Amino acid sequence: MTNASTLFNWLPRLTLSGFNCFIAFILCMAVHVVSAQSSVTQDSLYIREHYTKMERMVPMRDGVKLFTSIYVPKNISAEKKYPILLNRTPYSVAPYGEELYKLAIGPSMHFARDGYIIVYQDVRGKYMSEGEFEANRPFIPNKKSKSDTDESSDIFDTIDWLLNNIGNNNGKVGTWGISAPGFYATMTAIDAHPALKVASPQAPVTDWFMGDDRHHNGAFFLMGTFAFLSSYGAPRPVPTPKGTPAFNAYGTPDSYEFYKKLGPLKNVNEKIFKNQNRIWNQMMENETYNDFWKARTPVPHLKNIKPAVMVVGGWFDQEDLYGPLKTYQGIENNKPKSPNLLVMGPWIHGGWSRGTGESLGNIRFGARTSEFYQKEIELPYFNHFLKDQPDPELPKAYIFETGSNQWKKYDQWPPKNTVKKKLYFHPDGTLSFTPTMTTMQVGAKPAFHEYTSDPDKPVPYTSEIRIIRGSDFMYEDQRFAATRPDVLVYESASLEQDVTISGNVFADLFISSTGTDADFVVKLIDVYPGDAPNDSPINPNMKMGGFQLLVRGEVMRSKFRNSFSKPEPLVPGKIEHVKFDMQDAAHCFKKGHKIMVQVQSSWFPLVDRNPQQFVNIYKASEKDFKKANHRIYLSGSSSSYVGVRVLE
Repeated sequence: MTNASTLFNWLPRLTLSGFNCFIAFILCMAVHVVSAQSSVTQDSLYIREHYTKMERMVPMRDGVKLFTSIYVPKNISAEKKYPILLNRTPYSVAPYGEELYKLAIGPSMHFARDGYIIVYQDVRGKYMSEGEFEANRPFIPNKKSKSDTDESSDIFDTIDWLLNNIGNNNGKVGTWGISAPGFYATMTAIDAHPALKVASPQAPVTDWFMGDDRHHNGAFFLMGTFAFLSSYGAPRPVPTPKGTPAFNAYGTPDSYEFYKKLGPLKNVNEKIFKNQNRIWNQMMENETYNDFWKARTPVPHLKNIKPAVMVVGGWFDQEDLYGPLKTYQGIENNKPKSPNLLVMGPWIHGGWSRGTGESLGNIRFGARTSEFYQKEIELPYFNHFLKDQPDPELPKAYIFETGSNQWKKYDQWPPKNTVKKKLYFHPDGTLSFTPTMTTMQVGAKPAFHEYTSDPDKPVPYTSEIRIIRGSDFMYEDQRFAATRPDVLVYESASLEQDVTISGNVFADLFISSTGTDADFVVKLIDVYPGDAPNDSPINPNMKMGGFQLLVRGEVMRSKFRNSFSKPEPLVPGKIEHVKFDMQDAAHCFKKGHKIMVQVQSSWFPLVDRNPQQFVNIYKASEKDFKKANHRIYLSGSSSSYVGVRVLE
């Protein structure tokens, strides 16, 4: 939501007509706030009137007890039984106390009103549960004793206890969770309890090195990781209802300034954490994709999945876009006998569970997408498997296509009717699906574009002045970056017809550097025509003509170009091949729009700075950071491009 200071900054520039629009906008926002407050009050009253809350310490097979908060419908009876819906979380089941109720329960309040036994549990080692916490605890395939516990066994034991101790349940269980709770929902499906009929990992944390939260393609996501782990990784000596407050002594509203002054990554421990933050230390001790990281992804264990699964994600998820795509595909690759559904919508992290989903920032989606998902997809899917209600006959993949703003139904993901195409970078700065003669010639002198990357002046990830990462950068106008000399820009001609991409996007670069390491950030962008209407839902003065909408952006640490486990230095001056996954997209570049690609070597402080020298970056000193010249090659066998799947 736009803040008050921004709104009043508009006032001196408004005409009478503009002022009337401004007043209308303020009144509209006020109505939304009052409506939201009224809805929360109604939900809270409904829960108190229709549910009884219980708190129990549920024993695991090794004797550790986990704090569990249980909301049971008051009209439950032998004649009216209900299924159990379970959410396990490291973020607290608060409020604590049987007289204190949550303001909303379930994946949405539609579940509470439909009638479910809704259960929340503090995972092992967090808040009021006993035991030691382990982030993304590894799965143990062959358990030999009761002391061999993991999230799958804790979930199994919890379900078993609930079935035997909550009277008049109907014997069926479902699980769901968003983000880290999404990871726990994934783990329910591995060696699942027989009563588990449906699991819904939503934006599930799946691999903290390859693409979720903490790293992307080996590049460390500094800003979000530091802020998050300052609380999440802090010690918890004994069970407590209170979490550790996150670091807030930034001393500035500007993250660019704060992280520049903080310096190399090793300074975080020296100046702030003092080696007391265990999870941060684990990050710093495991620079490559080693056994530590490999043990913490559930994907290799997504075999013989018996419950129905619904994986949910958002195209603008600032944290876990990787997770839902790889979880769905991991299950699909093993040909499950039970349904495996993928839902991707125009949402930020968890956006499908709150708000209406009508817009993000300056971009409208033309419908209340979150409400549609909750009512037409999520609730019917759970009700079918847990309440024997009619099959909603959902497609294999329910995908919201941005740009055209349409829900699409596919019998597989990516869709069958897509063709792999290459968006070539050309020496004249253009972008097209057709290679030029220069690109096709073999043996010709290689064409390239060159820029200087200076770690002391990194490219910012956003034009905003902000201290916490936020989500706006995922759909932000990229014109602020396009004008920098250390950002290469390639732009197509105005499209003569719609171009729709559905499926994986990847960057295929041929590069050289004067350094021995480098990051490469590639952004795929939708450029609006100059006469695009000024229809921003948050700023009536926003000029949308020429708006550069980020469709997909990703980073690659080039020392991992051949192996994420065994990094290799670049050879200065040598042409090297750097190819990397940019994650999936479903977007329609409309007729009259242009397609743009930007290439840069920093994205700060979203991603930590690369010293551009082949060193362990987690142990690097200020003297290790050096300027480097990078070349992107554009011709012959060294033709750089972005690969997409075009829907036909």
